[in-house]
Amino acid sequence: MRPSRCALLLFLPLLALAQAVPTETRISNLEAAVKSAQSAGDNAWMLTSAALVLMMTGPGLALFYGGLVRRKNVLGTMMHSFVLMAVVTVLWAIVGYSLAFGEGTPFLGDLRYLFLNGVGAAPNADYGATVPHQTYMVYQLMFAIITPALISGAFAERMKFSAMLLFTVLWMFLVYFPLAHMVWGKGGFLNAFLGGKIPTFDFAGGTVVHISSGVSALICALYLGKRKGFGSEPMKPHNVVISVIGACLLWVGWFGFNAGSAVAASSLATSAFVATHFATAAAVLGWMLAEWVHNGKPSVLGAISGAVAGLVAITPASGFVKPFPALLIGFAAGLVCFFMVTAVKSKFGYDDSLDAFGVHGAGGTLGALLTGVFATSAVNDGLKDAGGKVLPLGMVDGNAGQVLNQGIAVLISWGLAIVGTLIILKICDVVIGLRVAPEQEIEGLDVSMHGEEGYNLEA
Repeated sequence: MRPSRCALLLFLPLLALAQAVPTETRISNLEAAVKSAQSAGDNAWMLTSAALVLMMTGPGLALFYGGLVRRKNVLGTMMHSFVLMAVVTVLWAIVGYSLAFGEGTPFLGDLRYLFLNGVGAAPNADYGATVPHQTYMVYQLMFAIITPALISGAFAERMKFSAMLLFTVLWMFLVYFPLAHMVWGKGGFLNAFLGGKIPTFDFAGGTVVHISSGVSALICALYLGKRKGFGSEPMKPHNVVISVIGACLLWVGWFGFNAGSAVAASSLATSAFVATHFATAAAVLGWMLAEWVHNGKPSVLGAISGAVAGLVAITPASGFVKPFPALLIGFAAGLVCFFMVTAVKSKFGYDDSLDAFGVHGAGGTLGALLTGVFATSAVNDGLKDAGGKVLPLGMVDGNAGQVLNQGIAVLISWGLAIVGTLIILKICDVVIGLRVAPEQEIEGLDVSMHGEEGYNLEA
């Protein structure tokens, strides 16, 4: 027998076996493979997004804030962002994730995920059906890290380091965890997709992150009072160059913040990515134009501040709006936030050191309200009735009532941030004192709080 015929006879059983596999089984295996590949893609995108959001805190926010303070406070300011990456992580692992994303009550989660019990490789269908529950948990951790770090811009150059640590721990429990649960947790009071009472659209944290941090920042600035010499001594940024680098890192990292909130490598992630970029670009031009008209010159500091304002304002709307409304939201944010950090701040005379309220509080509020105007089911069809029919989202869809829902969420966020922050500041003040001694403030927090200097001028 010829060798070729022998080989054919040897393979005949294998060919018969292959033909014997039912068509349904082969299709099922193919579908399983496709599903597995899609899950792998979603997981890769979510882990990348988590890393991008962490980059927003350190180095992004650390550099952005660090360059805006005086040279004697650069390390102390950057330390706020860096150390919170550690503090909030530990809190989140012990109980924070459970309080935010356990079912519990409409206002706070339960303890089902205490010490991350039950948070493993299996997906949680409520939060991310195609990624491990642990991936979703660590992604949300990065939001929890940056939020209190944003507040530090208001009390920069005058709060004790120990007071900052105690304030952050208490603030997470009293403000962040409850608000995160209300907006994003299953059964949360404001959750639009998982059984909330007042459906609110907050794709990536306009209320949870920016209003909460920005309004809390204003309360901190008012409670602590002005820095020594504020209004009579120059307090210019010591290094705008590193602030520009920080702002650019924030812009890039924000794609993980917003597009990552789609919790999938999907067309919705693409839409949020595009909306984020367009709004930021428009906000830069809006702020720059306002400053050019007002001061006669467009500043670099103004341009990067405008970028952050646009990023903040588009955050709640990013997964709900088309590109052109995103441009409008961004441009409006540039104008409104410029007005807040110049005219309003000057009018009332408060010392919000790095304009955390003027950018995050005001920008987050504007963005949350405009989300109710421009949200459309053409972008996000996730809200459906009992029969599976896609529901209209915002005013452009004919649902004007959503603006009212957004307004209620804004009021709740403002109220919780104001009351919670006041209580926490009072506790910290009584227990360890909030403000550094006058001589420590004059010396600078780098030396007085940390025993080192950011720049060795003798080297």
